[in-house]
Amino acid sequence: MGRKYLGEFEELVLLFVAVQAGQAYGISVMEALETEAGRSVNISAVHAALRRLEKKGFVRSDWSEATSSRGGRRKRLFTITQEGEAALVEIRTIRNQLWGRLPNLGTNLSFS
Repeated sequence: MGRKYLGEFEELVLLFVAVQAGQAYGISVMEALETEAGRSVNISAVHAALRRLEKKGFVRSDWSEATSSRGGRRKRLFTITQEGEAALVEIRTIRNQLWGRLPNLGTNLSFS
């Protein structure tokens, strides 16, 4: 099997799954994308990305217990896998190397 690539949106979703440490589910990832990344997305896009990541082996999912606060419904909780962690480390390494090769990027910008 060939190398599995991550798109930019999938990378963000995978990062939020990792940050949420076993408590990530569709709505929590969508809210994190909106509040922390400033990205307004619909829940179906998040669910599609989570399914792709699971198919690639970067996340796994399990059902939570049903709760009365959710009307007896369960959440599908996502956890990053070792393969997902390795993909994020590889991406970070490549990006850091490329950023390190950019001379003085941003030093001429004024933020006032």
